[in-house]
Amino acid sequence: MLITQIALILSMALQLVAAVLAIRLTRVTKYNLSWILISAGFLLMLVSRLIDMIPFFYEKIPFNTASVITWIGFVTSLCFTIGVILIRRIFNFIRKVEETRREAEKRVLKAVIQTEENERKRFAKDLHDDLGPLLSAVKMSVSSLTAMEQDDKRKEILRNTDHLITEALRSIKEISNNLSPHMLVNFGLASAIKDLTNRITGPGIPVIRFDSDLFGVRFHEEVEVVLYRVAGELINNTLKHAQAANIEMQLTRQGNVLILTYSDDGKGFDVPEVIHGPVKGTGISNMVSRLRSVRGTLEAESSPESGSKFIIRVLL
Repeated sequence: MLITQIALILSMALQLVAAVLAIRLTRVTKYNLSWILISAGFLLMLVSRLIDMIPFFYEKIPFNTASVITWIGFVTSLCFTIGVILIRRIFNFIRKVEETRREAEKRVLKAVIQTEENERKRFAKDLHDDLGPLLSAVKMSVSSLTAMEQDDKRKEILRNTDHLITEALRSIKEISNNLSPHMLVNFGLASAIKDLTNRITGPGIPVIRFDSDLFGVRFHEEVEVVLYRVAGELINNTLKHAQAANIEMQLTRQGNVLILTYSDDGKGFDVPEVIHGPVKGTGISNMVSRLRSVRGTLEAESSPESGSKFIIRVLL
């Protein structure tokens, strides 16, 4: 008898907790009918347990508890059955909220990337159209002075000045092209990446090989910009961290998926630590965010001292 009482009391306590939690979640579900019915089911189960306790305190009961418990059980089952049938609305609601959140994040990310690219273009245009002509005019003036009769010391100073101005013009052209690559705007993604790899040369620089069958093929502007920036970021990471001798890149298309494959023979890295660790490094977080804005994904394969491989896929 005592054990039965304890079991009933524990059952009541557990069902009370379940009923309270269910009622508190009703507001979160925007008072969805299915959840209201499930909450009512928990309350009815609690009432049923209370009625089970009556015989332990009263010898004479003015009503048939078995009949009441049977009807309460029927109504409880009905509430749970209808609630479970209708609970799809809650899942649909949650799914719609999640889709809305993702779309909002994607719109914000696209707006940020677009603003960044617009600022790059504006800055590149200002460099090319304003500062470039001024330096060219200065170079012409210095060249004219160099042609005049001067002593050797002054001519040397003018020659050095002319050389510095030439380097400044070259740097401005390079910076302007990096900010807003004319090859990308005029000739497309494959040509722009090829031009990028051709410009990265010098002592200690890895040999970069790029292959594609998509020269002359154009894609949506956002896709081309994002993949070009990602390619540049991958090369930059290799130059900074990998100590590689060779880089292989390939741009292909399989159906409606654009694939950029990148690999190097550098020292590699710990993928879980870099990509999934508490602090994402080497620009990978930025690349993943950019790719997400154009329905793209990034897969990384690497381990210490075994090189790195990245596969970027974008759904067109």
